[in-house]
This record gives sequence, C-alpha cells and structure tokens, in this order.
Amino acid sequence: MAEPYSTNEEKILRDSNTKEIDLINRDPKQINEDVVKVDFEDVIAEPDGTHSLDGVWKASYTTFTVSKYWCYRMLSAIFGIPISLLWGFLFACISFCHIWAVMPCIKSYLIETQCLSRIYSLCIHTFCDPLLKHWAGSSAASGGPAPRKCRWGSCVWF
Repeated sequence: MAEPYSTNEEKILRDSNTKEIDLINRDPKQINEDVVKVDFEDVIAEPDGTHSLDGVWKASYTTFTVSKYWCYRMLSAIFGIPISLLWGFLFACISFCHIWAVMPCIKSYLIETQCLSRIYSLCIHTFCDPLLKHWAGSSAASGGPAPRKCRWGSCVWF
C-alpha cells in the first residue's frame, strides 16, 4: 500500500527556467486574439441568391476545418521545435546585447552628459542671466511689460 505524499515531497524545488504551462489556454496574454483566428465563415461566404448545394457546403466546411487543423498540427510538429530554437537563440542574443552592450553604453552616456549639462547650465547662468536681467530692466524702464518674479527666481513675462 502506498503512503500518501508528505509535505516535503509536495514541495518540489523548481528551476527558475521551469514553469507550469497551461495546455488549455495557450494564449494567456491574448497576443493572437484577432490576428490568426480564422474560421471557415471568415474566409468563405456565399451571398444570398448564390448558394451551392447543401452537401457541397457541408463538405467544404468539413474539408476546410479538418485540413486547417491537421496542416497546422503537421507544420508545428515538423517546424515548431527548430523554429522555437531559433527564436530562443535570437531573443537570447538580443537580451545579451541589451544587458552587456546597450545598457552600459546608455549609462556611460548619461554619466557623461550629466557632467556636460552642469557645465552648460553654468555657462547659461553666467552669461545669459545678466543679459536677460539687463534687458528686462531696460524694457520695464521704457514702458514695456515688467517681469514678474517667480518663486524660482526666473523672469516670467505676461
């Protein structure tokens, strides 16, 4: 007589790459919801007044449905694993490049531009602020609109 499974046997350590797959709902994120869902009625339709024999219509429906089903099954059985291997390799290469090349380049660029942006900001405040303050003062003295001080100290014109 077999003993019931203990709690230790029920807790199976799983590799991070192993996960349960749902064999019923194979498109849980519905990425192919409206794209490849093709039924007989979506492809072949006879308008009113132009109908084939009922037997031909039923046989056409059955032929279309069964051939689509088995053709897809055969193609996925023959090419599914090799193509999934290629897609896995491609996405592994993309991930590798993104992790080891793209992100370090972006981070390096951001570090360099942060230094340059501080120098640029310093130059703008050093050379442009006195000119703008002088221009704002002379404009107000000549009857033009007076600048209104903002809480950050920059001039705002209305």
